[in-house]
Amino acid sequence: MSIRDWPSAERPREKLRQRGAGALSDAELLAIFIGSGRRGVDAVGLGRDLLARHGDLRALLESAASPSGLGAVAWCRLCAALELGKRYLEAELRAQHVLGSPHDSARYLKARLAGHPYEVFACLFLDNRHRVIAFEELFRGTIDGASVHPREVVRRCLAHNAAAVIAAHNHPSGVAEPSAADRHLTARLRDSLALVDVRLLDHFVIGHGEPTSLAQRGWL
Repeated sequence: MSIRDWPSAERPREKLRQRGAGALSDAELLAIFIGSGRRGVDAVGLGRDLLARHGDLRALLESAASPSGLGAVAWCRLCAALELGKRYLEAELRAQHVLGSPHDSARYLKARLAGHPYEVFACLFLDNRHRVIAFEELFRGTIDGASVHPREVVRRCLAHNAAAVIAAHNHPSGVAEPSAADRHLTARLRDSLALVDVRLLDHFVIGHGEPTSLAQRGWL
């Protein structure tokens, strides 16, 4: 049976209009982007199949290529929606008069970095009132590391006239436990930035769960 044959209140688009996006399941949200199913399977059913095949929504959206069974147009819509979500978080962060809490920056940094299949090192550059000036991905590496050069971080701070920095990098393994190398890098960054009167506020390690703050561990 086609979604068009469903009761009006149960169709994903109508349900969204009447009850809000939060009332929809992951499969129903996917169905809105998919648009139509395939022979014998409606869009919601296809969404359920994709979720079952990948394990969850995060794994599906982090796929490097269009999953089997999903057309190129639908996949582009999903990728665009994911990027919109990331940019919304960035706009929300920029709109704050002052960076509210470590949770705010951790949530944004996880949204930007968690999906990469390789290691990425990035920075949030802040002014002297801890308002966000810019976010930049500075270094990319492989699945098990990235070469980070403190001199380049200092150069970008000077270019942005930043007074403070929050650094972050992801662990593609999903394990957000800082390594000895991460702690050593943090100390080098802190000391290098101090030479130009820029404060390193935190360094987050991003994995599948909550990001790990090296500042909260007392390693800054």
